[in-house]
Amino acid sequence: MKNFIYILSGLFLLASCMSNVDDNSTEKSNGFVMDTGQTIMLGSDASVEVVKQIDNAWKSRDYETLKSLVADDAKLYHDDGRVSTGGGEFVAAIESDYTEMVAEGKEWDWVMNFAFSVKVSESENEDLGNDDGEWVSARFTTASDEVFEEWYYIVDGKLSWWGSAKRGLYTE
Repeated sequence: MKNFIYILSGLFLLASCMSNVDDNSTEKSNGFVMDTGQTIMLGSDASVEVVKQIDNAWKSRDYETLKSLVADDAKLYHDDGRVSTGGGEFVAAIESDYTEMVAEGKEWDWVMNFAFSVKVSESENEDLGNDDGEWVSARFTTASDEVFEEWYYIVDGKLSWWGSAKRGLYTE
């Protein structure tokens, strides 16, 4: 009987320790935002899915779908220095790129190499305006081996901010 009490006590002790473990392991921070007190953690699949929808609409030139995924006041920074505001200007810039590529005999095709989402912890400072959405980082390689590194800020299922940077070609 004495052994039974020891075993039972041990199980209660183990169970009480286990109840203090944080069950929400996806909320673990792994970074920081300088001078804000905010931390960075993994975001959701939902934001990555929005970026995949944007990519599919972009590649197929489905401009109505693309515009529907871009916030009206979105700021969109192209790799060549152009800045678009909202879906209409963004689509006009993309169509211009398409026309130029076709004229140069280039293929309008690419692959998304990866995408992942991160988010920052909430801040009491409302002026920061960086905790209402999630950031998605994605890399693309074109048919002509150009590489683009892009960041998308997704708020309520829409693109709110985008920045693209073109990398040099990989050489081996």
